[in-house]
Amino acid sequence: MNEVPDSNTTPDPERQAEAACEDTAARLPVVLQVLPSLDIGGGGVERSAIDVAEALVLAGKPAIVASAGGRQVVELERRGARHVELPLASKNPLVIRRNIRRLMDVIEQESIELVHARSRAPAWSARSAARQAGLPFVTTFHGTYNFGTGLRGDLKKRYNAVMTDADAVIANSQFIADHIAKNYGLSGPKVHVVPRGVDTVSFDAEGFNPNRMVEVAKKWRLPDDSTVVLLPGRLTRWKGQLLFIEALARLKSRRGPDNFNVTGLLVGSDQGRKSYRRELENRVEELGLGGNVQIVGHCDDMPAAYMRSDVVVSASTDPEAFGRIVAESQAMGRPVVVADHGGAAEQVIDGVTGWRFEPGNPDKFADVLETALALDINSRAKLAEQASEHARSKYAKTGMCASTLRIYASVYGGSKN
Repeated sequence: MNEVPDSNTTPDPERQAEAACEDTAARLPVVLQVLPSLDIGGGGVERSAIDVAEALVLAGKPAIVASAGGRQVVELERRGARHVELPLASKNPLVIRRNIRRLMDVIEQESIELVHARSRAPAWSARSAARQAGLPFVTTFHGTYNFGTGLRGDLKKRYNAVMTDADAVIANSQFIADHIAKNYGLSGPKVHVVPRGVDTVSFDAEGFNPNRMVEVAKKWRLPDDSTVVLLPGRLTRWKGQLLFIEALARLKSRRGPDNFNVTGLLVGSDQGRKSYRRELENRVEELGLGGNVQIVGHCDDMPAAYMRSDVVVSASTDPEAFGRIVAESQAMGRPVVVADHGGAAEQVIDGVTGWRFEPGNPDKFADVLETALALDINSRAKLAEQASEHARSKYAKTGMCASTLRIYASVYGGSKN
C-alpha cells in the first residue's frame, strides 16, 4: 500500500545532501565528465553534467567537462567548471579512435583521477583513455538505448554495451536498472540507481512571482477562466501528443461542448518536424478541438507554465527513462497524470500525488483526466502538499549530486586499495 508523505517525519533532503557532500568532499577525485555536446534541448545528459560539475566545485574540487560544445557551455563555466571542446558527438569510428588520444591528453593536463561517460559514442573513447591511464571509469545510462532485432540489433547491442563496462554504472531510474539487468545481464552492487534531480529552488510554488504566470498566459492568449491541461515535451510521436488530443476529444464528448472549458497546451519545440506538427494540427481540427488545443512551441519559463496549469500530463507511448516534467510539476504542487510505464510512472503515488493510466489507451487517459480536473479546492491543496513533499524528498538535484559524489568517492577509494 502506498503511503502519503509525512512532512513531519520526512528528513530534509537539502540538509542530508549538504551533510553528505561535506563528508564526501575530502575523498573526492578530480573528475572528467564526457558527453556529446552541451547544446540546449538535449535533455538530462547535459543538465545532469552541469549540476554534478557545480556540486564538485562547491565541494572544493576542480570540475572538467569535455564535449563538442554548445550554448550551455556558458552556464557550465558560470558555475565554476572548465570545458574542453572535443569532437565527442561524432559516431565516426575514426574520430572515436582519435578521441582516445585527445582524452588522454586532457587526463594528463588536468590531473584527472576518474572519468565519467554519459553517452555511448564518447564512452568508447573515454573507456579506452581511462583504462590506459589506469583510472576508474563510471557511466550513466540516461536512456534505454534500443537495439532492435537481427544482425543489426546484435551489433547495436554491442555498441550500447560499452555503457556497462565500467567500475560503476548509474541508472537514472529503477526502470533503467531493470532494463540493464534484463538486456545486458548486469546487476548487483556495480549498478547504482540515482534518479534525475530537479532544481527545487526554481520549481517552487512558495514565493513564486505571479506576474510570470500572467506573462505566459498573455503570450498564449489563455482566457482567464480556462482550465489548462499541459503536456510539455518536444513534438515527437512517442511523446504522445496525438494520444493527448484523442483523450481530450473523448472528454469533450462526455461533457458536451457547452461544458468543456478546457485548453490543452502542447509546449515544446517541433525541432524541425514540420510534418508531424501539421498532423497534430489537422487532428485537432478533425476532432472539433480547434478552440481547445494550442501548440505553443518552446517555453523559456516552465515554472510559470506549470503554475498556470491545472493538470500536467506525461503521455509517452514508449517508456521514459525518467521523465523530468513529472518531478518538476509535482515539486510545484501540480496534479500529474502519467502513462503507467517507465521512469515517469515510478515518480507518481497513484491517487496521492497524481494518477497513472494504461499506456496508449485514450479512454483510460480521459478517465484519469476527468478525475484530476474534478478536484475541489481542499483536495487540490492536499494533493499539492503531498506531491511537493514527495518530489522534494526523492528527486531534488542536491540529492542526485550527493549520491553521484558518493559513488565517485567510493570507486576512487576502491581503485587505490
